[in-house]
Amino acid sequence: MLHNAAILMRTIWTYQYDRIILYNKSYNNNTFRTISGGVYMIIGFVGLGIMGKPMAKNLCRVGYTLIVNDHHKENVDELVQAGARSGDLKQIGTESDVVITMLPNSPQVKDVMLGENGIAGYMKKGTCFIDMSSINPVDSRYIGDVLKEKGIDMLDAPVSGGEPKAIDGTVAFMVGGDENTFEKYKEILFKMGSSVTRCGELGAGNTTKLANQIIVAGNIQAVSEAFILAKKAGVNPECVFEAIKGGLAGSAVMNAKVPMMINDDVKPGFRVDLHIKDLNNALECAHSVGAVVPMTSQIQEIMQYLHNNGDGSSDHSAIIHYYEKLADIKL
Repeated sequence: MLHNAAILMRTIWTYQYDRIILYNKSYNNNTFRTISGGVYMIIGFVGLGIMGKPMAKNLCRVGYTLIVNDHHKENVDELVQAGARSGDLKQIGTESDVVITMLPNSPQVKDVMLGENGIAGYMKKGTCFIDMSSINPVDSRYIGDVLKEKGIDMLDAPVSGGEPKAIDGTVAFMVGGDENTFEKYKEILFKMGSSVTRCGELGAGNTTKLANQIIVAGNIQAVSEAFILAKKAGVNPECVFEAIKGGLAGSAVMNAKVPMMINDDVKPGFRVDLHIKDLNNALECAHSVGAVVPMTSQIQEIMQYLHNNGDGSSDHSAIIHYYEKLADIKL
């Protein structure tokens, strides 16, 4: 009997990032435990796009066990090379302590979690769903209500920072959800970001993200308008940038986007089409709560113009193209 037990339960000691982990492997499941006895969580991760892939890699890098899923096999293969393993939605729901999604919008999150054969149908009571997608906060609360009936916790935790910060692990998280749930799982988020802030109850994270996206879009629009004015008046845009970037008009948006505008570099850090999606959510949210957002409506129309004229996949700094067209001048 002891011999059989030894075959069924093999114990492997590994050193990983100065942490000794005891890995108990049985035929039924995998459980990671630290020497102190704390459970090392298994994380299901769905959505390995421009943001999700590097963030999932960062979790692998610090030793978490990931089960990953994405429509694009090459993205899954890349994560498997980084130490994750692939799995379908049933496997992710059944085996994971925490499920993370990074998907385009509300319909995709609802389908993956609540649709036919969705992950929520396989998750255990006491597990947690963390949605890092940028979606309408009304939908976040709806999904959370459905999961609560199943005994599953939820945090909405959209991010800001774009692909470069996703790669180097310095994105900013805006989190909504129960405070105890936040405290329990925030360490996972800190492995992918440098800032993790609880903004309120479920839905508050995505509301904060919508505010962020309005401000970013407004900054890019204002910068575009101002620099086209300077160019049209015969002043070198590079000189204008050097003169004002250290003053009150200076901003992270200006520092990141003006050099791209000057060089006509529209390689996407954040695509126009994704910003259109976020501003649509902002407008829907504003209408549902009675907020007035006229500037957001105007910027949305500018971005829709860009989409219709071939810039949908360009970086949102391509707003400069709209002003160049109106002024009949290149920055």
